[in-house]
Amino acid sequence: MNHPEIIFFLAIADNGVIGDGDTIPWHLPEDQRRFKQMTMGKPMIMGRKTFDSLPGMLPGRRHIVLTRDENWEGDGAEVASSIAEALKMANAPHIAVIGGAEIYKAFLDKADRIELTEVHSEPAGDIKMPAFDAAIWEETAREDREAKNGKPGYSFVTLKRRLP
Repeated sequence: MNHPEIIFFLAIADNGVIGDGDTIPWHLPEDQRRFKQMTMGKPMIMGRKTFDSLPGMLPGRRHIVLTRDENWEGDGAEVASSIAEALKMANAPHIAVIGGAEIYKAFLDKADRIELTEVHSEPAGDIKMPAFDAAIWEETAREDREAKNGKPGYSFVTLKRRLP
């Protein structure tokens, strides 16, 4: 198999926040629908805390959990103890990496594309991500959404790794 396309899926607030404890500090139904549509049928690699924060198994997708805890088990999850093992288990042309921050950091040099939701607010949160380096990542698509019904505005952004 050729090199799989590794795609990050994440939402980042304007202040870099991606989470607060085990929750996401916003609720954007359109973002959730986009995430579901774009990850359907793809194996998803995530950390244990991200798996634990899910409402349950997300249908139509494999859940590969990367954890240092050799004894951890999650109902329905496949457990990997290294990046190489997680990628081998995924064995697919497109692999979704869905967080959290440590997992994104571990896979950053392997990622090919980032499907990013920029949330235009500055919520409190203890889990942050640095901005993606424009020298490495090129924006190839953007769809802006206005704030409404008490929800912040946001933008769906696609970033692709620049060729060396």
